[in-house]
Amino acid sequence: MTEVELAKRRCEACVPGTPPIEEARAAELQAQLDPAWSRDGVLRLRRELSFRNFRDAFGFTAKLALLAESEGHHPDLELGWGRVAVTLTTHAAGGLTDNDFILAAKVDRL
Repeated sequence: MTEVELAKRRCEACVPGTPPIEEARAAELQAQLDPAWSRDGVLRLRRELSFRNFRDAFGFTAKLALLAESEGHHPDLELGWGRVAVTLTTHAAGGLTDNDFILAAKVDRL
């Protein structure tokens, strides 16, 4: 599976108690993302993006919010002057699921 294929997938609803993915699967999926993503084991993915100014950072955040809503998978976002930090985790699983990597691949394409 490539990044393009990962970005074409849709997030699927998770119920409380869904297990997080295993380390080997997390490493396999992370390899398909932009190298700017950092991973905290099987707990979370994080990426910081830089922009020329606050307006551009805010515009990106708005696009990402609409994308996340359409996927039903919502990242934690930090917005500041010229920067946006995106943190992904699946709360129902208490860690990473395929959904986090799907949304990360879509963020890479924004």
